[in-house]
Amino acid sequence: MSGVKVERFSEPTVFLHGLKTLRQSGLTPRGMLFLALSSDGAVHLGIPEDPEKITQVKVGEKLALVWPNEGRYFHFDSVHRLPGNFVLWNGDRRLKDPGTANEIVNIVSSFLKGGSARNVLFGCTPHQGGSWLSDGTNVVALHELGVVDVVPVAQGLFARKVMDRRLFYLPFSSLASTGRVDGFQPVFESPLGNVLVLERRVIGDRLVMSCQGGLIEVDVSDVPRVSECARATTNGSLAVVGRIDGGAFAVTSGKPQPWGLDELRPALLVGGDGFTLVDLGRALQARPIA
Repeated sequence: MSGVKVERFSEPTVFLHGLKTLRQSGLTPRGMLFLALSSDGAVHLGIPEDPEKITQVKVGEKLALVWPNEGRYFHFDSVHRLPGNFVLWNGDRRLKDPGTANEIVNIVSSFLKGGSARNVLFGCTPHQGGSWLSDGTNVVALHELGVVDVVPVAQGLFARKVMDRRLFYLPFSSLASTGRVDGFQPVFESPLGNVLVLERRVIGDRLVMSCQGGLIEVDVSDVPRVSECARATTNGSLAVVGRIDGGAFAVTSGKPQPWGLDELRPALLVGGDGFTLVDLGRALQARPIA
Protein backbone atom coordinates (compact mmCIF):
# COMPACT_ATOMS: atom_id res chain seq x y z
CA MET A 1 0.00 0.00 0.00
CA SER A 2 1.01 3.66 -0.16
CA GLY A 3 2.90 5.53 2.55
CA VAL A 4 1.93 6.84 5.96
CA LYS A 5 0.98 10.45 6.67
CA VAL A 6 1.24 11.58 10.30
CA GLU A 7 -1.25 14.09 11.70
CA ARG A 8 -0.16 15.94 14.87
CA PHE A 9 -2.59 17.17 17.54
CA SER A 10 -1.21 19.32 20.34
CA GLU A 11 -3.41 17.91 23.13
CA PRO A 12 -6.44 15.62 23.72
CA THR A 13 -9.18 18.16 22.96
CA VAL A 14 -7.55 19.03 19.64
CA PHE A 15 -7.24 15.30 18.94
CA LEU A 16 -10.96 14.82 19.66
CA HIS A 17 -11.95 17.53 17.19
CA GLY A 18 -9.41 16.26 14.68
CA LEU A 19 -10.86 12.74 14.81
CA LYS A 20 -14.34 14.13 14.19
CA THR A 21 -13.08 15.96 11.13
CA LEU A 22 -11.23 12.89 9.88
CA ARG A 23 -14.34 10.74 10.38
CA GLN A 24 -16.28 13.15 8.19
CA SER A 25 -13.58 12.65 5.57
CA GLY A 26 -14.09 8.87 5.73
CA LEU A 27 -11.62 7.72 8.40
CA THR A 28 -12.47 4.39 10.03
CA PRO A 29 -10.47 2.28 12.53
CA ARG A 30 -9.00 0.43 9.55
CA GLY A 31 -7.35 3.66 8.46
CA MET A 32 -5.74 4.35 11.85
CA LEU A 33 -2.27 2.99 11.11
CA PHE A 34 -0.21 4.28 14.04
CA LEU A 35 -1.02 6.12 17.26
CA ALA A 36 1.71 7.63 19.42
CA LEU A 37 2.34 10.28 22.05
CA SER A 38 5.40 12.48 22.32
CA SER A 39 6.88 13.62 25.63
CA ASP A 40 5.05 16.96 25.42
CA GLY A 41 1.68 15.16 25.36
CA ALA A 42 1.02 15.76 21.65
CA VAL A 43 -0.85 13.03 19.77
CA HIS A 44 0.48 11.65 16.49
CA LEU A 45 -1.89 9.66 14.28
CA GLY A 46 -0.66 7.81 11.20
CA ILE A 47 -3.15 7.48 8.35
CA PRO A 48 -2.75 6.40 4.69
CA GLU A 49 -1.37 9.02 2.32
CA ASP A 50 -3.80 7.66 -0.27
CA PRO A 51 -7.38 8.46 0.89
CA GLU A 52 -8.71 5.51 -1.11
CA LYS A 53 -6.79 3.14 1.19
CA ILE A 54 -8.45 4.39 4.39
CA THR A 55 -11.21 1.76 4.35
CA GLN A 56 -9.20 -0.99 2.65
CA VAL A 57 -6.22 -1.56 4.95
CA LYS A 58 -6.02 -5.00 6.56
CA VAL A 59 -4.54 -5.55 10.00
CA GLY A 60 -1.72 -7.70 8.66
CA GLU A 61 -0.81 -4.91 6.23
CA LYS A 62 -0.72 -2.35 9.06
CA LEU A 63 1.78 -4.45 10.97
CA ALA A 64 4.14 -4.39 8.00
CA LEU A 65 4.18 -0.59 7.72
CA VAL A 66 7.08 1.59 8.87
CA TRP A 67 6.59 4.55 11.22
CA PRO A 68 7.94 7.45 9.12
CA ASN A 69 9.02 9.96 11.79
CA GLU A 70 12.31 10.10 13.64
CA GLY A 71 12.42 11.08 17.29
CA ARG A 72 11.11 9.90 20.63
CA TYR A 73 7.54 8.59 20.44
CA PHE A 74 5.55 6.31 22.73
CA HIS A 75 3.41 4.02 20.61
CA PHE A 76 0.10 2.28 21.19
CA ASP A 77 -0.20 -1.30 19.89
CA SER A 78 -3.97 -1.72 20.27
CA VAL A 79 -7.09 -0.37 21.93
CA HIS A 80 -10.02 -2.66 22.79
CA ARG A 81 -13.54 -1.88 23.98
CA LEU A 82 -14.60 -4.49 26.53
CA PRO A 83 -17.89 -5.40 28.25
CA GLY A 84 -18.92 -3.23 31.18
CA ASN A 85 -17.41 -0.01 29.81
CA PHE A 86 -13.89 -1.31 30.35
CA VAL A 87 -11.17 -0.35 27.88
CA LEU A 88 -7.93 -2.28 27.42
CA TRP A 89 -4.85 -0.99 25.67
CA ASN A 90 -1.38 -2.33 24.93
CA GLY A 91 1.69 -0.35 24.00
CA ASP A 92 4.93 1.24 25.12
CA ARG A 93 5.32 1.23 28.92
CA ARG A 94 6.42 4.86 28.67
CA LEU A 95 2.93 5.90 27.56
CA LYS A 96 2.36 6.89 31.18
CA ASP A 97 5.05 9.59 30.97
CA PRO A 98 3.10 12.32 29.08
CA GLY A 99 0.14 11.81 31.46
CA THR A 100 -2.55 11.93 28.74
CA ALA A 101 -2.74 8.27 27.64
CA ASN A 102 -6.04 7.52 29.41
CA GLU A 103 -7.69 10.59 27.88
CA ILE A 104 -6.50 9.57 24.42
CA VAL A 105 -7.76 6.02 24.90
CA ASN A 106 -11.19 7.26 25.99
CA ILE A 107 -11.37 9.38 22.82
CA VAL A 108 -10.33 6.43 20.66
CA SER A 109 -12.85 4.21 22.43
CA SER A 110 -15.65 6.70 21.65
CA PHE A 111 -14.47 6.80 18.03
CA LEU A 112 -14.65 3.00 17.89
CA LYS A 113 -18.10 2.96 19.46
CA GLY A 114 -19.33 5.51 16.92
CA GLY A 115 -18.33 3.13 14.16
CA SER A 116 -19.59 -0.01 15.97
CA ALA A 117 -16.02 -1.34 16.14
CA ARG A 118 -14.67 -3.30 19.11
CA ASN A 119 -10.97 -2.61 18.61
CA VAL A 120 -8.21 -1.02 16.59
CA LEU A 121 -4.72 -2.43 16.08
CA PHE A 122 -1.74 -0.28 15.10
CA GLY A 123 1.59 -0.81 13.35
CA CYS A 124 4.51 -2.70 14.83
CA THR A 125 7.14 -0.57 16.65
CA PRO A 126 10.03 -1.34 19.04
CA HIS A 127 9.42 -0.83 22.77
CA GLN A 128 9.06 -2.71 26.03
CA GLY A 129 5.42 -3.72 26.20
CA GLY A 130 2.87 -2.47 28.70
CA SER A 131 -0.83 -3.19 29.18
CA TRP A 132 -3.50 -1.13 30.92
CA LEU A 133 -7.15 -1.67 31.87
CA SER A 134 -9.49 1.26 32.51
CA ASP A 135 -13.12 1.69 33.54
CA GLY A 136 -13.07 5.19 32.05
CA THR A 137 -11.69 6.84 35.19
CA ASN A 138 -9.52 4.39 37.10
CA VAL A 139 -6.55 2.84 35.33
CA VAL A 140 -4.61 -0.29 36.32
CA ALA A 141 -1.17 -0.94 34.81
CA LEU A 142 -1.39 -4.69 34.28
CA HIS A 143 2.32 -4.95 33.48
CA GLU A 144 3.05 -3.97 37.06
CA LEU A 145 1.45 -7.32 37.91
CA GLY A 146 3.69 -8.98 35.31
CA VAL A 147 0.87 -9.27 32.73
CA VAL A 148 1.54 -8.06 29.17
CA ASP A 149 0.34 -8.59 25.57
CA VAL A 150 -3.26 -8.83 26.74
CA VAL A 151 -5.62 -10.21 24.07
CA PRO A 152 -9.42 -10.14 24.49
CA VAL A 153 -11.84 -12.84 23.40
CA ALA A 154 -15.61 -12.95 23.92
CA GLN A 155 -15.33 -14.61 27.34
CA GLY A 156 -12.29 -12.90 28.83
CA LEU A 157 -8.64 -11.92 28.50
CA PHE A 158 -5.57 -13.90 27.49
CA ALA A 159 -2.10 -12.68 28.41
CA ARG A 160 1.47 -13.73 28.87
CA LYS A 161 3.59 -13.00 31.90
CA VAL A 162 7.16 -11.77 31.81
CA MET A 163 9.76 -14.54 32.29
CA ASP A 164 7.10 -17.26 32.06
CA ARG A 165 6.35 -20.11 29.66
CA ARG A 166 2.60 -20.18 30.29
CA LEU A 167 -0.50 -18.60 28.74
CA PHE A 168 -2.83 -16.94 31.25
CA TYR A 169 -6.57 -16.26 31.21
CA LEU A 170 -8.96 -14.01 33.18
CA PRO A 171 -12.72 -14.51 32.58
CA PHE A 172 -14.84 -11.37 32.30
CA SER A 173 -17.22 -12.97 34.82
CA SER A 174 -14.44 -12.96 37.40
CA LEU A 175 -13.53 -9.36 36.61
CA ALA A 176 -17.18 -8.27 36.90
CA SER A 177 -17.84 -10.11 40.17
CA THR A 178 -14.63 -9.23 42.00
CA GLY A 179 -13.37 -6.09 40.26
CA ARG A 180 -9.89 -7.57 40.63
CA VAL A 181 -7.34 -7.87 37.84
CA ASP A 182 -4.88 -10.14 39.66
CA GLY A 183 -6.87 -13.30 38.97
CA PHE A 184 -5.14 -14.41 35.74
CA GLN A 185 -4.76 -18.19 35.84
CA PRO A 186 -2.49 -20.41 33.70
CA VAL A 187 -4.34 -22.37 30.99
CA PHE A 188 -1.48 -23.63 28.81
CA GLU A 189 2.26 -24.23 29.20
CA SER A 190 4.63 -23.79 26.29
CA PRO A 191 6.98 -26.71 25.55
CA LEU A 192 9.26 -24.24 23.71
CA GLY A 193 10.39 -22.01 26.57
CA ASN A 194 9.24 -18.60 27.75
CA VAL A 195 6.47 -16.87 25.81
CA LEU A 196 8.02 -13.74 24.29
CA VAL A 197 5.13 -12.34 22.20
CA LEU A 198 1.41 -13.04 21.79
CA GLU A 199 -0.40 -12.52 18.52
CA ARG A 200 -2.38 -9.28 18.87
CA ARG A 201 -5.81 -10.74 18.15
CA VAL A 202 -7.52 -14.12 17.93
CA ILE A 203 -8.47 -15.24 14.41
CA GLY A 204 -10.74 -18.27 13.90
CA ASP A 205 -10.30 -19.29 17.56
CA ARG A 206 -6.55 -19.53 17.01
CA LEU A 207 -3.78 -17.62 18.80
CA VAL A 208 -0.04 -17.85 18.10
CA MET A 209 2.41 -17.82 21.01
CA SER A 210 5.95 -16.84 19.97
CA CYS A 211 8.40 -18.53 22.33
CA GLN A 212 12.13 -18.88 22.90
CA GLY A 213 12.21 -22.07 20.86
CA GLY A 214 9.59 -21.39 18.20
CA LEU A 215 5.94 -20.69 17.42
CA ILE A 216 2.92 -22.48 18.91
CA GLU A 217 -0.64 -22.04 17.67
CA VAL A 218 -3.32 -22.86 20.23
CA ASP A 219 -7.05 -23.46 19.93
CA VAL A 220 -8.97 -21.20 22.34
CA SER A 221 -12.51 -22.12 21.21
CA ASP A 222 -13.24 -23.89 24.51
CA VAL A 223 -11.68 -21.61 27.12
CA PRO A 224 -10.44 -22.13 29.78
CA ARG A 225 -9.46 -25.35 28.00
CA VAL A 226 -6.66 -24.50 25.56
CA SER A 227 -4.93 -27.03 23.31
CA GLU A 228 -2.02 -26.97 20.89
CA CYS A 229 -2.94 -27.35 17.22
CA ALA A 230 0.37 -26.57 15.45
CA ARG A 231 3.98 -25.58 16.05
CA ALA A 232 7.00 -24.39 14.11
CA THR A 233 10.59 -24.38 15.36
CA THR A 234 12.57 -21.12 15.10
CA ASN A 235 15.60 -19.59 16.81
CA GLY A 236 13.41 -17.37 19.00
CA SER A 237 14.12 -14.15 17.09
CA LEU A 238 10.83 -14.34 15.13
CA ALA A 239 7.30 -13.64 16.29
CA VAL A 240 3.83 -13.67 14.78
CA VAL A 241 2.04 -10.42 15.65
CA GLY A 242 -0.98 -10.87 13.41
CA ARG A 243 -2.30 -12.32 10.18
CA ILE A 244 -4.67 -11.70 7.32
CA ASP A 245 -7.74 -13.85 7.93
CA GLY A 246 -7.25 -17.02 5.89
CA GLY A 247 -3.99 -15.73 4.44
CA ALA A 248 -0.51 -14.46 5.25
CA PHE A 249 1.08 -14.21 8.69
CA ALA A 250 2.62 -10.92 9.87
CA VAL A 251 6.06 -11.95 11.15
CA THR A 252 8.34 -9.58 13.03
CA SER A 253 11.88 -10.09 14.25
CA GLY A 254 14.03 -8.81 17.08
CA LYS A 255 16.48 -9.76 19.81
CA PRO A 256 15.10 -12.51 22.06
CA GLN A 257 15.38 -11.74 25.76
CA PRO A 258 14.00 -13.85 28.65
CA TRP A 259 11.29 -11.19 29.17
CA GLY A 260 10.30 -10.68 25.52
CA LEU A 261 11.48 -9.67 22.07
CA ASP A 262 13.64 -6.53 22.06
CA GLU A 263 14.20 -4.11 19.16
CA LEU A 264 11.04 -5.22 17.36
CA ARG A 265 10.97 -4.50 13.62
CA PRO A 266 8.05 -3.86 11.27
CA ALA A 267 6.51 -7.17 10.27
CA LEU A 268 6.78 -8.93 6.93
CA LEU A 269 3.79 -10.69 5.39
CA VAL A 270 4.65 -14.33 4.75
CA GLY A 271 2.36 -16.72 2.89
CA GLY A 272 -0.97 -16.46 1.12
CA ASP A 273 -4.45 -17.94 0.98
CA GLY A 274 -4.86 -21.05 3.12
CA PHE A 275 -1.43 -20.66 4.75
CA THR A 276 -1.01 -22.54 8.05
CA LEU A 277 1.51 -22.23 10.85
CA VAL A 278 3.21 -25.40 9.59
CA ASP A 279 3.48 -23.80 6.14
CA LEU A 280 4.92 -20.70 7.81
CA GLY A 281 7.58 -22.76 9.56
CA ARG A 282 8.64 -24.32 6.27
CA ALA A 283 8.69 -20.93 4.54
CA LEU A 284 10.84 -19.41 7.28
CA GLN A 285 13.33 -22.27 7.04
CA ALA A 286 13.53 -21.79 3.28
CA ARG A 287 13.80 -18.01 3.47
CA PRO A 288 15.01 -16.84 6.91
CA ILE A 289 14.07 -13.37 8.09
CA ALA A 290 17.04 -11.39 9.43
